[in-house]
Amino acid sequence: MVEAAKRIEGLVQCTPLLESEVRGVRVWLKCECLQTGGAFKLRGATNRLLQLTPEEREGGVVAFSSGNHARGVAIAARRLGIRAIIVMPSDAPAVKVEGTRGEGAEIVFYDRRTESREAIAARISDETGAVVVPSFDDPAIVAGQGTAGLEIVEQLGRAPKRIVVPCGGGGLASGIALAVPEAEIVVVEPEGWDDMARSLEGGEIVPVAADAPETFCDAIMTPRASPITFGILRERDARGWTAPPPGSAPRARRQAS
Repeated sequence: MVEAAKRIEGLVQCTPLLESEVRGVRVWLKCECLQTGGAFKLRGATNRLLQLTPEEREGGVVAFSSGNHARGVAIAARRLGIRAIIVMPSDAPAVKVEGTRGEGAEIVFYDRRTESREAIAARISDETGAVVVPSFDDPAIVAGQGTAGLEIVEQLGRAPKRIVVPCGGGGLASGIALAVPEAEIVVVEPEGWDDMARSLEGGEIVPVAADAPETFCDAIMTPRASPITFGILRERDARGWTAPPPGSAPRARRQAS
């Protein structure tokens, strides 16, 4: 994690940690929305691409994402002069599609309900020689995302008691869990897409159901956690919260013993 922080220094923003209050509780907000590209994803993408060999850089990279990882990879690739192909769902928000395309990446669309983005990326890799850069299932990605946790400790002057992290595949959550071992980690997911919470509760990876409901949380509509992120969060005794539709109360999940 420390090596990742040194590697990406100067290429990502140290985002502010702002004090606030939620229902009378004092909290701090790590504003990764102010990161270059609008999300923390640039951290992991930069850390991963900087470790490509010269030969791998020649072949380019291919990634799959609904937008944030897509743009993060596109920005990192543009800066390093690497060709980037991004597999994006056809229903991805237009602003994310245009943002990714604006960074110079090539986009291949797919249907997230009927097609496998992993299979499409693998095919592109076979055909072009591009290195697949997953959004969370990669140690270098996890380490890069975890640098946000190192910044939290430095900015706060201590490790916080608890860190609540929105969770798709768990790259950010698992990275922060490694970076801040003293803190309790709570992952939050939308109802129906709470596979990490249910996996932690059951003690094994549980995929999202085929009939999962629509949600405006498109960035964390991840169908399945990876052994890397699940393993880290389970080892750290992380627990999950499920965010239901507006007007309902969130539900806590218990960690398997």
